[in-house]
Amino acid sequence: MSTTPIPSGRLAGKTALVTGAATGIGRAVAGRFSVEGARVVIADRDAAAAERAAAEIGTSARTAVMDISDEASVQTAFAELAEAGWAPDVVVANAGVQLFGKDAKAGDLDLEVWRRTIDVNLTGTFLTVKHAVRSMLAGSPAGGSIILTGSPTGLNGEGADFTAYSASKAGIHGLTRTVAAAYAGTGIRVNTVVPAYTETSLVTTISDDPEARRAIVGRIPLGRAGAPRDVEGIMVFLASDDAEFATGALFAVDGGMTTL
Repeated sequence: MSTTPIPSGRLAGKTALVTGAATGIGRAVAGRFSVEGARVVIADRDAAAAERAAAEIGTSARTAVMDISDEASVQTAFAELAEAGWAPDVVVANAGVQLFGKDAKAGDLDLEVWRRTIDVNLTGTFLTVKHAVRSMLAGSPAGGSIILTGSPTGLNGEGADFTAYSASKAGIHGLTRTVAAAYAGTGIRVNTVVPAYTETSLVTTISDDPEARRAIVGRIPLGRAGAPRDVEGIMVFLASDDAEFATGALFAVDGGMTTL
């Protein structure tokens, strides 16, 4: 049974940027960060949806229009935030795509689907991390928390029919460890949260198909699909100073899915 979290003020004084924050997991995390005391930047390529999300959160939120697959867009967004006094000391690289009906087993996968998925999920995450690191190194003091969104498909064979998506998430897991090791001495921490199948607008192809949904939920030992609220708590922890000794790690929030 879920309960409404009691605000702890764990993120008071922090500024957090969340990509893909207009909907789904990103929206839930941004809202929870605000409840916990952070100023929140709703970063999304959909400007209108980002504005709606920011309005729902209130005066502690603002928007940044950002296409994570376009370096100029990412760089400009970070520069504008710094100029406005909103340079983030927490960055959640959450935005991504999963091209249902196009992603496929390797022998059947179109190169353009592969490229589009990698461009957004892996290259886009890299670009977000790259400019987050630069921004955090320029802070006084330097440092901060970077949190990536992974997937069980990047750890095991869950995504056998989703070659591009699974490979992109495996790359994100590797990127986490590499960047964490490279910047550990600067006060920058990098971790990845690995949610199970989480019902958002990204996965309606599965959630609207009773047979497909039953099959995937059947592989989750806790017996239910994930919801965006399930990811909020671990994100708050990793963003907070309570996690100051955690870096380079993958935190599974998957109902036990990766134990099988």
